[in-house]
Amino acid sequence: MPTAPQTTDELYEELQANQRRPYGRTRTVTAEELVDAAERFEETLPLVRALLELQEAYTYGSEPRKSPVAFARLLTLFDEQPDVFDENLRHLVFWRFKWVASALRALPEIPRTSLRQWLTEMRERYEKAGLGLQPYYGQAYRLAAHVGEDTDLAFELWAARTRTPLSDCEACEISERALYHLASGDDERALRTWEPVLAGKESCQEEPARSIAHALLPLLRAGHTDRARELHLAGYRGCRRNPSMSGEVGRHLEFCALTGNEARGLELLAENRNLFDEVDSPLELLDFLNGVEVLLRRVEQLGHGELPAAGFPGRTWTVTGLRAEVHGRADDLAARFDARNGTTAHTDRRGARLGRAPLLEALELTLRTRRLDEVAVVPGVPVAAPAARAVAAFPESLPELVARARALDEQGHPDARACWTELRTRVTAPDYTHPDDPAVGPLARLRADLLADEASRRGERDDFTEAAALYEEAAGLYDDAGTPAHAALARAHAVLATAEIPPQTSARAASETPSGLPADGAADTGDTDGTDGIPAEVAALTAAHAAMVRLHAETSGLAPYQEARLLRLRATALGLRLQASRSDGHVAAVLHEVGLLHDFATRHDIPGQIAGALVLRAHTSAISGDLPAAAAETDALLDRLEAHGPAWHLPRALGLRARLRLGAQDAEAAHADLGEALRLAADWPADAVDTARLHGDLAEACMHLGRPDEALRHLTRSAELNLRRGDRFDAYCAYSNAATLSLDLGRVEDCIALLDSLLAEPDVAAGEPDDRLVAQLRLTRARALRAGEDLKAATTEFLALAAESAGWDDDPGSHAMIAAETAVLLAEADEFDRAREAADQALAAHARDPRHEALSNCLRELARLQARQQGSDGLAGALAFLADAGRVAEEAHSAGYEAHGRPLDSALAYEYGRVHAYADAYEDALAALEKALALIGEPGPDNGRAGEWAECVRFAAAMEGVYLERPEPALARLDAAVSRLTALGHTEETEPLTSLAARLRDEE
Repeated sequence: MPTAPQTTDELYEELQANQRRPYGRTRTVTAEELVDAAERFEETLPLVRALLELQEAYTYGSEPRKSPVAFARLLTLFDEQPDVFDENLRHLVFWRFKWVASALRALPEIPRTSLRQWLTEMRERYEKAGLGLQPYYGQAYRLAAHVGEDTDLAFELWAARTRTPLSDCEACEISERALYHLASGDDERALRTWEPVLAGKESCQEEPARSIAHALLPLLRAGHTDRARELHLAGYRGCRRNPSMSGEVGRHLEFCALTGNEARGLELLAENRNLFDEVDSPLELLDFLNGVEVLLRRVEQLGHGELPAAGFPGRTWTVTGLRAEVHGRADDLAARFDARNGTTAHTDRRGARLGRAPLLEALELTLRTRRLDEVAVVPGVPVAAPAARAVAAFPESLPELVARARALDEQGHPDARACWTELRTRVTAPDYTHPDDPAVGPLARLRADLLADEASRRGERDDFTEAAALYEEAAGLYDDAGTPAHAALARAHAVLATAEIPPQTSARAASETPSGLPADGAADTGDTDGTDGIPAEVAALTAAHAAMVRLHAETSGLAPYQEARLLRLRATALGLRLQASRSDGHVAAVLHEVGLLHDFATRHDIPGQIAGALVLRAHTSAISGDLPAAAAETDALLDRLEAHGPAWHLPRALGLRARLRLGAQDAEAAHADLGEALRLAADWPADAVDTARLHGDLAEACMHLGRPDEALRHLTRSAELNLRRGDRFDAYCAYSNAATLSLDLGRVEDCIALLDSLLAEPDVAAGEPDDRLVAQLRLTRARALRAGEDLKAATTEFLALAAESAGWDDDPGSHAMIAAETAVLLAEADEFDRAREAADQALAAHARDPRHEALSNCLRELARLQARQQGSDGLAGALAFLADAGRVAEEAHSAGYEAHGRPLDSALAYEYGRVHAYADAYEDALAALEKALALIGEPGPDNGRAGEWAECVRFAAAMEGVYLERPEPALARLDAAVSRLTALGHTEETEPLTSLAARLRDEE
């Protein structure tokens, strides 16, 4: 706190501000400072209020040792100056006797006799004040349940009593009853008791999150796996990183461990690493550590004890090391509680949890399913995927293995990769000795082969800078080995890789921004070469082609397969140039090079290069817009591959035809092609076919076919495959689209869980990926939080994004969109001054990069919210928003912009009517609606605006007949509209009108 409050008003303002903070160290420290400040005032009331806030901060910040101390001071003031305490403060004092009872139970150093003494004082205080004793018996039952003695009797004494104003809320009492039945072994009764809380009918600050955590395993045992999954996602979000709910976090970890989701469990453990340091309640810590140990034991049993794990601060941990530490600490805590209580209840409960066997082998909890071997993956490093098929055993003889690798490589066969990998392992072994074998050649030649293979892999991951360097290094080694033809081919690869390096690091990101954040800068990201205005990428590819032609002419002794590869590289360079320029003038050059390649490969019978030429030709036709030719060429390609091979090209060719069919709106045929491509891809090594692309295209086909759930599965699969091969950008893009789709499908918790997982990735947390992509992930998460009615968290995220996007000088349109959404959220929270500021930011950004429809919609919604929530007091502010919306509509009209939804002018007129109606200005509302009707125009049989027109008629008639008490013109309006709509066949639109007309006639 920068400066202490100087007046009681300032103190109360600071107290209110602190109450808006989340529980934790910051709130607690501020509360302590405010108590110190309150003690300087002569009045007692400020100190009372400050102590109440301090005790709350201690209680929900998991500091049970300090909560009773704060309450003792409060109780002393209550006894000495009872007149200071009004009815509300008096209620709070008696309520918080229960908080102290809970705090004392959580401390094993407090003797059992002291726990009973406190309950006795609570009872005496309640009796003296004439208060009902049900809350006292509730605390007596909780003590019995904690100790593990006389639980049944204590439960009956509490549960049979009538609730009082000081009883715990309905949700908390339901939870306690359910836990009693659960401890008695009656899962079914526990779940029935819990139902109102689990269904969201009863809730409070800690519920339903607390109940959900305890209900997860009973739900699984009862066979309600889908419900358990849904509640895990929703409930975990309600307790994560919260010290006062660390025990519940532990139960979510246990749930992951017992459902085959150990990798997710470790991920959640990392997200909650703060709890190892911030939980000051021994009882909460014991519950948390029990869940942690269940998870760690399971991971260790599966053979992954060496994995890193988040644990106690001060050192790094492996699963095995942390499990041993947790085991010792939890055993000690359980023993201390049992020693205090004189029972073995906590040791027994701990043993029961640790002894549970997994309830399910695998339960898919989230859209992002991870394996344990992916937990410690370094970002950008590929993960070995399960082999799609068995590869022939490698020969023990190194010369034989080298011969096989080179022969397969000449064919372009996918199995060459596995041979090179095996060779790399053998050659880098400390005891490797290079054979003196002419067939193998010198070590420099073999090292060059391995470098060329590694360069190829880097190029496939778009790491063109590294690929170019590796190819150059390989070329030098080939020269040293006396193989100039190989050196020339490596240099040609290096030339092409160098040309493919983006002219600026953001170019790729700008062109591949996932849906949601408009990539308005993408159209202008192509830098020029600074001479004649040619985009740098196009100039680089032109130069690369010329360099390869020269290299080809200067190199003699090329084997046919090498010459074919050079021709393929030349054609590829021009194909990429066409793709970058989209210039019709570049088409002929590509086709010429493709023709050279095809003719050469045909003369020398090189099937792989014949197929490559046909693929390039089809791509060229597609890029140039000749889709019929591209389709015919792809069909011919598939016919040839099926007849002559090579078979490993079939999945790629089917994927190409599927994309062409998607472009031709034949989603069913595209879906069939892609399904067959995936089936055939399983016959080849995982890195031989871009199955991630196939799954992504399948997702698109599924969306066209109206199968969004299937599309979601393919999107997540595409993302997983991209992650495994180290392409995190494409993976995050696919996951971003999956999150957006899951939100559109109403799967809010799935969306949030997926995005939480992605945003917790080390490279994302370190700010390594493209900032706009991360912003897109956060924006989708903010929208999901809003859809899930977590408005506080959503508003916080939107405000942060609005502040960050204000600096996006290259993309003000996205800032306009984000600021507009932020404004609406602030308005929903009745913060209209801040909403006005955010709307002004959106308008300023819109002036630089127009977003007519989105901003108009936002401004109209802001006006509606202010008028609805403030009535006539908010009319001026609402009309100011509408005036801005009017200017946006005029700008749109001048720019020739046509809205995708309702026309902006008629929608604005309608909103004027609604705003004036909220402000009780009914004549003005009716006039605005008349204008809206004129702008909409009379409906026709097919113009699609009958619904909008009918709603305007209904609203205008309501103004006339109900609020202005002129039923006759209102009925005439309604009857004419019903006749008009009926004659046009719009019978459904007449229902609200006939209903209002019947009401008006009944009231006459």
